[in-house]
Amino acid sequence: MLESLYKRKKTSRFDVLFYIVMGIFVILGLRLFAMQVLEGGYYQAKAEGNRLRVVPMTAARGVMYDRNGQILVGSRPAYTISIMPNGKPLDEDELAKLAKLLNKKPEDIQKKVNDYKHGYEPIRIANDISMDVVTSIEEHRHELPGVSIDVEPLRYYPYETMAAQLFGYVGEVSEEELAEIKAQNPNTTVGAGSILGRAGLEKLYDSVLRGIDGGKQLEVDASGRPVAEVDRKHTVPGSNIHLTIDVNVQKAAEEAVKKQLDILRSSGATGAAVVALDPNTGAVLAMVSAPEFNPNWFAKGITNTQWNQLNNDKNHPFENKVIAGEYPPGSPFKIVTGTAALDLKKVTPDEMIFDSGKHWLIDKRNAEGEALGWLNFNQALAKSDNVYFYEMGNRLGIENIDLYARYFGLGEKTGINLVGEAAGNVASPEYKRKVFDQDWYLGETFDAAIGQSFHLATPLQMAVLLSQVANGGIRYQPYVVSRVDNPDGTPAEIFGPKNLGVLPVPKNIMDLIREGLRDVTNEGGTAGALFKGFPIAVAGKTGTAENAHGRDHGWFVAYAPYDKPQIVVVALVEQGGFGAGSAGPIVRDILSAYFKVPDATKKTTDTKKSNTKNNQQNIKPSVKE
Repeated sequence: MLESLYKRKKTSRFDVLFYIVMGIFVILGLRLFAMQVLEGGYYQAKAEGNRLRVVPMTAARGVMYDRNGQILVGSRPAYTISIMPNGKPLDEDELAKLAKLLNKKPEDIQKKVNDYKHGYEPIRIANDISMDVVTSIEEHRHELPGVSIDVEPLRYYPYETMAAQLFGYVGEVSEEELAEIKAQNPNTTVGAGSILGRAGLEKLYDSVLRGIDGGKQLEVDASGRPVAEVDRKHTVPGSNIHLTIDVNVQKAAEEAVKKQLDILRSSGATGAAVVALDPNTGAVLAMVSAPEFNPNWFAKGITNTQWNQLNNDKNHPFENKVIAGEYPPGSPFKIVTGTAALDLKKVTPDEMIFDSGKHWLIDKRNAEGEALGWLNFNQALAKSDNVYFYEMGNRLGIENIDLYARYFGLGEKTGINLVGEAAGNVASPEYKRKVFDQDWYLGETFDAAIGQSFHLATPLQMAVLLSQVANGGIRYQPYVVSRVDNPDGTPAEIFGPKNLGVLPVPKNIMDLIREGLRDVTNEGGTAGALFKGFPIAVAGKTGTAENAHGRDHGWFVAYAPYDKPQIVVVALVEQGGFGAGSAGPIVRDILSAYFKVPDATKKTTDTKKSNTKNNQQNIKPSVKE
């Protein structure tokens, strides 16, 4: 009986053990079924992910050409260094060695790796690496198993700082931007490592210029070292765009600005803006804003030192002063006042007005108390006499000044297809009441008549204004892109002149304005000394605009030839003083380059520098403008 009881207990224990073992096998079988059948695709993909890596390939951005087919912005091949993630933390010795070879801080590389959220795709660590560094990394390849070297197209600006604000710059997409882009468009071609336009034309035409990135699928070993290429998706280059810019005029403008600022900086000049237009189409031939920056810094990966240098510059190198800088127009505004006075018959061309040095109603004077005596309209415009134009303001009233300013397009954007254009402002009692809640006074009308008061204009607006004078009254919308190509190089979109309206002023009135502007550059005019002996007939206007924040700004606006205008040039020098001496030489040099006029004064470098300095001191308008 005892033996029977013992056998039953023994059998019971075996049964329990059997059921336990069977239960374990059932659980393992179910789990194996789930992993192999239900979740097989997931684990297969994960295994492949540990074996295969997709390496993105950046597409070459489209080229920007000038009007004659010269490359302004392009791309060039450059070595890039990437780290292939393997799911493990970076080895400290490998990190230190890589940082030393790349001349980077280990913590900077570590941060880039830590911030990366794209699985096993390579992490770009450095761009545009020199051959010496590439050779050093290859020599230490066995010590850097996860590091790869690739050749990618790098955005390249061959003229360095030239037209930097116009062209803009590029940069790698950030994690935050990528998440936002994918949230807005799940089918976007933008991915980790994509290069985007950040400013200027690079940003405005990014979708055209960027192209489509490709990639290659690599088999890697356990350490992340590439073993073989499995597959490849080729890149699609971006499309090209053609600009209206003339590279020779642009270079001449850049050089003229640099030369003048080098001379004037010691006396307080802080920057400049220059624009050249074809008055018969509105095409932009040159656009300069100084100070500038080097967009190649951003293409390579800007350093903290470089960024701080630009970001802390109080003269705003990122701002395109041609379209965004708003300045009192000063004496070039006398074109508006003179047109209104003649057209409304507030004065006749031959009426003589006496300048005693100050106006007889309000004590507003010429510069340094100068008195020019009896003047008719042509003489007053050529000599830029303030007292004469104070009287024109007195006769016109602020409402008529406001009306004709708007006829010329002031107080509104020109419509150029660039981001950041300012509208400027036209002085009016309504503006003063709205902003300051104050009444308007006659003295403010006098100031408005000579381009002061609350008037503000961009250099581009002044170029459009002068273009209307030059071409007979047509206001063209300025444009800087003439053609956008398809991927195969055929035109996708073509841009040309766009007529925004015609100045409602008779030809005989505009002829009088043009004659006065022609005499500005003749002997006795405010720019007569500047253009003495110049073989091309030039019409222009000097200006010196009062600046509440420092020294006066200098203006010079001109077109040439006088009888058949081909080019309008506007230059503004911030805190440059008298326009004839600060902005005038810039315009003269640009016109010399455009018309291929040899520099007769260029005897020796020292002589030229001496003469130029003397010109800045001696070339003054007869009255303050």
